[in-house]
Amino acid sequence: MKSPTRFARLKSLAKGLAVAAAVATGLAAGTASAETVRFWYHFDNPANPMSDLVAKFEKANPGIKIEAENVPWNSYYDNLYTALIGGNAPDAAMVKLFAQPRLVEMGALEPIGDRIDAWPGKADLLDNLLTLNKGPDGVQYYLPVQYVVLYLYYRTDLFAEAGLKPPATCDEFREAAIKLTHAPERYGFGLRGGKGGWDQWGSFVFSRGAKFKAGGLTTPEAVAANQWVIDLFQKDKVIPPSAPNDGFQEIIAAFKSGKTAMTIHHIGSSKDLVAALGDKVSAVPVPRCGEGEDGRWTSYGDESLAIFSSSTVKDAAWKWISFLAEGQNNVDFNSATGQMTVTKSGAKDWKLHERRFVDATIESLPFAHVLPATSATSEFVNTAWQTQMQRALTGQITSQQMMDELNTLFTQ
Repeated sequence: MKSPTRFARLKSLAKGLAVAAAVATGLAAGTASAETVRFWYHFDNPANPMSDLVAKFEKANPGIKIEAENVPWNSYYDNLYTALIGGNAPDAAMVKLFAQPRLVEMGALEPIGDRIDAWPGKADLLDNLLTLNKGPDGVQYYLPVQYVVLYLYYRTDLFAEAGLKPPATCDEFREAAIKLTHAPERYGFGLRGGKGGWDQWGSFVFSRGAKFKAGGLTTPEAVAANQWVIDLFQKDKVIPPSAPNDGFQEIIAAFKSGKTAMTIHHIGSSKDLVAALGDKVSAVPVPRCGEGEDGRWTSYGDESLAIFSSSTVKDAAWKWISFLAEGQNNVDFNSATGQMTVTKSGAKDWKLHERRFVDATIESLPFAHVLPATSATSEFVNTAWQTQMQRALTGQITSQQMMDELNTLFTQ
């Protein structure tokens, strides 16, 4: 009798262990299927659509939970780099191109080129966006989620009054600016000669062959292109005398008031300008200044999504970021940012901005460019260009001296 009893006890114990193992396995499987993706982003707009997007995604993907954290912009990259170094990085995040070289150097980014190629949403992305977002090593780490490009704003009322059409070339631009100038009441073009104006300048100078490399800013063509901009101010006098110190607020205020008839910025200004001017404002791509495929240049402003190599839920993270870059989801995402959808389908029925500004943006994408993300570029953008441009406009240095000085950034 003892043996059967002992056998029964052992059998019962084995059965209990099997049940416990099965429960443990089930719990483990359940935990694995309910993956959590930590996502960082930055929205300043109080009307934040992220919670609705998360709810929509989680309903369609019940095995994935999204923890989306809105990190303040002023400390965004400090927090991100600290988290990456400390081993507490999110799985995915919004990222800008200026940060990509450093993130690549850190080994922090997960290549996503194969995922993009296999993704049905790729065909809906606007042309040139993936090329613009490629890494410094040619690898695709970023998935675009929003963008802007600079274009030419013009006062339709002032152009009609002067019997002019919006300029398509630099020669037409100069001619129009001269005809539209009636100093001191009105000037043809509002140049941002202060901080941040390098991208306006770039449309006139990079389109004529200037390059960000040793000697690339001091070729005869580059120096002549820079002299052309200086001449608009000094000789043609089609630019307000305040231009050497004018920043963003000044050029927009002058344009609104009719003190200038043209200026350069992106779609982010369109709502404010339409509120002030209605149909008296429109936009076209920046004029063509050079020859061939590289004869037109404009600045591209970016925001993308990336997966970090430290993530343990890369497949789930990809599902999430690709969801944000698709169709109506991307339209909803950009309703909070004031920037443009990255999709063809969303752009066709875009209602956040007036159609004429959407068209000018999309038409500018084929010749939009980004500056190389280097320390020299950073110094050029933040301090050097502004300082040297102001000196050249006010006659303290020549065009050659200005370009020689800027060239030193790329020879060190």
